[in-house]
Amino acid sequence: MSGGAEPLALAPAMADNLARWLDSEKATRDLSEHTIRAYQADLLAFLAFLGGYHGTPALPATLGSLTQTDMRAFAAAERGRGLGARSLARRLSATRSFIRWMSDRHGFDASRALAARSPKFTRSLPRPLAPDQAEAVLDIAGDTHPEPWIAARDTAVLTLLYGCGLRISEALNLNGADWPFREALTIRGKGGKERQVPVLPIAREAVAAYLAVCPWPLEPQSPLFRGARGGRLNQALISGAMRHARQVMGLPPTATPHALRHSFATHLLAAGGDLRTIQELLGHASLATTQVYTGVDDARLLAVYRSAHPRA
Repeated sequence: MSGGAEPLALAPAMADNLARWLDSEKATRDLSEHTIRAYQADLLAFLAFLGGYHGTPALPATLGSLTQTDMRAFAAAERGRGLGARSLARRLSATRSFIRWMSDRHGFDASRALAARSPKFTRSLPRPLAPDQAEAVLDIAGDTHPEPWIAARDTAVLTLLYGCGLRISEALNLNGADWPFREALTIRGKGGKERQVPVLPIAREAVAAYLAVCPWPLEPQSPLFRGARGGRLNQALISGAMRHARQVMGLPPTATPHALRHSFATHLLAAGGDLRTIQELLGHASLATTQVYTGVDDARLLAVYRSAHPRA
């Protein structure tokens, strides 16, 4: 293949195939809108690269002629643009899935392109807060806003993240019909997968305190957590409350709302929780995703050993 300087516009036939593949992925694998958008960006980057690499927009026949060398050239170009190993691995995975789907649909042999390996990457360990830090964050969150109901709202959301291990999107997608919380809360997570999450009294009390002062009526189909104008609360506002808390406490930038979910899992594991149960509570599809928290425990144990052992 000859090199090209600039990627070209996507051919209509390829755009149609891409749209069909994304629809197929969403329907058959029940993927979230966020994942579908990420896949779309991955494939647009790949097809744009092929356009520039060939000097002509990519067509189904183009994919049929791909080799390992071509895939390596794409990977090298993405690394040159600063894409990290983990993001590149996901991009190549999406690309291979699309090529495989196209080969079935158009009847070409994609084995040469599919033989290319993804780059290896080291999964970074989560950065949880210590138990006393997590509790302090919840206390400080109530002082982040001069409007009492907004301060109570931020406290309630952050308490759900730490007390129930929710993703921030899961907490903010709750509606009035979900209240009052029972012993367990039904959460619809990634890929539409439902799970049951026990609700601690402290989380139930924090939400009740917020609702007692919220100026907006609680209706079954309305958001449980509202913005200042009554719409569904934006994630950026909770990130802002967390940013204020970590500045007050002198915590590092890794102390984000998602770090409270990491803290939930890490503290459960340290208290003797088993991985399978924590996997279910977090809504992880794979146990391998949950196992990263054992690395956090090991890292802490090693740090204590090195600081305390007289020969360390």
